[in-house]
Amino acid sequence: MKNAIALKSRVSISHYIPLLVICSVLLTACGRSNSTNVQSANNPTSKTTQANTIPIGIAFAQTSNVALLGQEGTDGVKIAEKYFNNKGGINGKQIKLIFQDTGGDEVGAINAFQTLINQNNVVGIIGPTLSQQAFSADPIAERNQVPVIGASNTAKGIPEIGDYVARISSSVAVVAPYAVKAALKQNPNIKRVAVFYAQNDAFNKSETEIFQKTVKDLGLDLITVQKFQTTDTDFQTQASSAINLKPDLAIISGLAVDGGNLVKQLRELGYKGTIIGGNGFNTSHIFSVCGKLCDGVIIAQAYSPEYKNEINTAFRKAYIEQYRKEPSQVSAQSFAALQVYVEALQSLNKKRQINDLTLPELRKELNQELLKLTYQTPLGEIAFTPVGEVIQKEFYVAQLKMDANGVNGKFAFLNIK
Repeated sequence: MKNAIALKSRVSISHYIPLLVICSVLLTACGRSNSTNVQSANNPTSKTTQANTIPIGIAFAQTSNVALLGQEGTDGVKIAEKYFNNKGGINGKQIKLIFQDTGGDEVGAINAFQTLINQNNVVGIIGPTLSQQAFSADPIAERNQVPVIGASNTAKGIPEIGDYVARISSSVAVVAPYAVKAALKQNPNIKRVAVFYAQNDAFNKSETEIFQKTVKDLGLDLITVQKFQTTDTDFQTQASSAINLKPDLAIISGLAVDGGNLVKQLRELGYKGTIIGGNGFNTSHIFSVCGKLCDGVIIAQAYSPEYKNEINTAFRKAYIEQYRKEPSQVSAQSFAALQVYVEALQSLNKKRQINDLTLPELRKELNQELLKLTYQTPLGEIAFTPVGEVIQKEFYVAQLKMDANGVNGKFAFLNIK
């Protein structure tokens, strides 16, 4: 019986040998084709760019509760892409933005960075949206020696992540105190301060530390610190607890949606004192969250649409034509981040043809070049420290002014000189 089965098996195998040979040849050919593609993408000697484009990765939140902030960044880089490509790009080569959604968490940012680096073969990255994400995703770029410029990462310690990490967004330690001083200038009788912050977000935890230190340094009384989550929608407990202590000033470190809802609920519960919003409030999207109750909120900023230089005038004009509103801080910072890459690539190309560089070579030399230059941006003049921290001269404080309909509003800039 076993012999019969063995004979039948030999016949069956001999019948399929030609087919197996054909499949083997096809699989080998397919394997070689795939291998060639992989090697082309990761080969350190491969050239950096396609015929007429230079790919730069954009890792912003397009989904989740962070999408409003991510959209501000997206608006800014799209204006910058068109602006610089119309001016000839990099010696005739066009900048090509490649977008990857970071979502609102660390996993999303990590996946976006890995895709941009290993599949899209970008020369550099702008992003991610949140500081919390940067602490997880930036080390991936550092290990792969890919330059990263943070456009909205203001938490302490971001540039120190590595040699390939820089940021265009000034540290919260520099910006936040301006808002408190502006509030005191408006109302010198402020003494009692309530602080609220999103405890699940690295930036807001970092920002509230600066706010709390500023309050104490100015001799004010910090009467309560209330915590919440960026995903919260109900702030009745925190708001009521603080209001019962009769604060003159409330300082909120949160994002647009949670922070805006907290402002709304504070006002609805009867709080009439001054409110300061942190950097997460630097978006016109907040108007739709707290409506007319946004009115009067004070926010320190690293950008003013009214700043007068050639490139800010052009940026503001293009932005208003495209989006029918004034540009936000994050949009201006994102524009400036792409500007840094463009001008650093232009400078590098004058020294040697970037077409002759391999992708790893270009990433390395681009990172070195961008830290050396001074840039005239919509933010004003900026440069970088050797660590990658932005050096910026001009800062502002704005107060939200809402129209009577409670739908439209603007950032009215205060005199803080």
